[in-house]
Amino acid sequence: MKVNGMSEVKQVFDIKGMDCADCARKVSDGVQKLPKVELSQVNFATGQLTVVGDVDVAEVTARVRDLGYDVAEPDEKNQTTAQPGKTNFLFFLWQRMETRLALLGAILVLPGLILGEILGFDWWWVNVLSLAAMLAAGIPIVRSAWSNLRINHAIDINFLMSIAAIGAVVIGAYVEAGMVIVLFALGEALEGYTSEKARNSIRSLMEVVPPVATRLTLQKGESREEDVRVEALQVGDHILVRPGERIPMDGVVLEGTSAVNQASITGESALVNKQPGDEVFASTINGSAALVLRVTHLSEDNTISRVIKLVQEAQNKRAPSQRFIDQFARWYTPTVVILATLIAVIPPVFFGQPFFNPSDGSLGWLYRGLTLLVISCPCALVISTPVSIISAISNAARQGVLFKGGLFIEKLSHIKVIAFDKTGTLTEGRPVIVASRSNNHQAFKPLAADCDDCTESIALAHAVERRSQHPLAQAIAQAAQNLGVAERYPAASHVTIQPGMGVSGVVNGRQVQIGSHRMLDNGINHSEDDCDQLKQAEERGNTQIHVAVDGDLVGSLLAVDAPRTGSWDALSALKDLGIKALVMLTGDQPVVAQHIAEQVGVTDFKAQLLPQDKVTAVEDLRKEWGAIAMVGDGINDAPALALADVGIAIGGVNSSAQAMETADVTLMQPDLRQLPFALRLSRRMMNTIRFNIAFAIGVKAVFMVLAAAGLSTMWMAVVADMGISILVTLNGMRLLKYL
Repeated sequence: MKVNGMSEVKQVFDIKGMDCADCARKVSDGVQKLPKVELSQVNFATGQLTVVGDVDVAEVTARVRDLGYDVAEPDEKNQTTAQPGKTNFLFFLWQRMETRLALLGAILVLPGLILGEILGFDWWWVNVLSLAAMLAAGIPIVRSAWSNLRINHAIDINFLMSIAAIGAVVIGAYVEAGMVIVLFALGEALEGYTSEKARNSIRSLMEVVPPVATRLTLQKGESREEDVRVEALQVGDHILVRPGERIPMDGVVLEGTSAVNQASITGESALVNKQPGDEVFASTINGSAALVLRVTHLSEDNTISRVIKLVQEAQNKRAPSQRFIDQFARWYTPTVVILATLIAVIPPVFFGQPFFNPSDGSLGWLYRGLTLLVISCPCALVISTPVSIISAISNAARQGVLFKGGLFIEKLSHIKVIAFDKTGTLTEGRPVIVASRSNNHQAFKPLAADCDDCTESIALAHAVERRSQHPLAQAIAQAAQNLGVAERYPAASHVTIQPGMGVSGVVNGRQVQIGSHRMLDNGINHSEDDCDQLKQAEERGNTQIHVAVDGDLVGSLLAVDAPRTGSWDALSALKDLGIKALVMLTGDQPVVAQHIAEQVGVTDFKAQLLPQDKVTAVEDLRKEWGAIAMVGDGINDAPALALADVGIAIGGVNSSAQAMETADVTLMQPDLRQLPFALRLSRRMMNTIRFNIAFAIGVKAVFMVLAAAGLSTMWMAVVADMGISILVTLNGMRLLKYL
């Protein structure tokens, strides 16, 4: 069966031995050429090969091994063959046969380096050891070059190095032949080591989830504890999390109150208090008290699993800079081979220059051409971009910013304007009762427990609304709890909803009505002064809840949707970073929009917008300013998030799944102060990539000129190339620590 013209059969393989992005491309291209393979993709960040098509596993495994790599067995998939950061480079070399041979070659070539290159002795046994070193370290390289040429019909760096070493043997430079191959093999291994360190930053996300949970079951009326694998837990199971333990599953607190460290999910350093009814996430750390949780997601569907999956898949959405480098490398290598051939052939054929090294010690043109082949290795160029992107994405994930691909982190660096939804994004999205008004004090004043009118209005409103889940009802309940009047009256009886006006009920024999200004105009006794003052307050962007008893207005409550903590700081930081326009898009009335806009610091706002109007607003802002990002959290924001160059969803308990699925970036913590960090990181990543590319090309260009002038030896060229690759890799990995 096929979906969209493509087979449903999809297989994922863990590939071992890939040291750079060029290795990933060779595996992908080679497997793509197998019969029945419809799509072959390799994610260098995770080392995984995805194959779509009804192809046998053995065929794929055989092709990967033909290309010089290996496929992890099922029992190896959750293991890492080496743990950079926990072990050293020598241990890493010992993990694979080809790197062991490189290590052997390094030992064999050492006499040639010391006695031949440094001290100038030309002893036959030194040359023999150098040839043995070349064979030991070079066999895997030659085999890989031949396989790639035969299967992919492409010339790669292994081919260049093989030709250079063979050429060096032809002209009698045995020590250099050995050194070229050994240094190249060690350089490739070092690239693999540093790449594995970057890759482990993604694997480290997986290590924060405990594999075992304590499940609570009832046996003969008693609660029993049993340790089970998290994969065995089902939605609805009850689990116990002891003080100091990592929480193994997403869940809701049933019993206990504790402070939880949520840094693994949100990047938030402060502890968050959790009590019955609150949501907790797998991988977070429980505080000082035990919690009993009800499991809400299966292990493969919990929050941390989704984060890991998205980070792993992020590399498949390649950034434009990465696609450019990949394409550049495809024609760069053949071009270099042609150029090296011309340098080796033209001067001897047309100008009578020496082809081999003459007796006066100068370098012949064959040697110069071979040196050019060595320095022209594209590894530094190919690896500079993906390592930088992997490091940036991994760092962002640890800080609670989830990029869905290198494409989007690069796009974010070009953003000129940012549009924001209001409710739940710039504001908390949760109304709070902040003031009250009554017949005894005509002006609104802050709620206070010693104000009898305040407490009476709150208590009556709570009695009517206490069974409602409406946000305003919850705000009233919270205010009643804070003032200590939540139990002053029992829940109202005969509760009736009055559409468009409010709700009414009987409290201790009195008819209590709770509602809007429209309710007041529908038979509630109130003065003209009351009406004028209430309308003026409403025009300032405040929501009012009026309380009437037996047909008379007795009080009014003032509710506000407070700006989200950190909104002003975040928008100020974005302005400092050079964002030209910060625009709020909302469906609220203009007076409400203006009130919030002044509090959070946007440069402009557009009010009374339906979801389709937000889409139009995004299009208009793009035409005016250029690349645009849209930030939102609700279902109604999803179309605008999808249309923007970069859609950014605000995470948290109240955010919608549609917004998070549609967005290109998710802020896991409901805090806009993560947004300036994401923007700074994207710009730092692009600066790092540009520097790496310019540095690699610049140094190579210098050594190409030196090689053509006969001023550079092959082993110097290898050291230079290896040094460039390591430096750009380490420079890219600095993004792991950027804050």
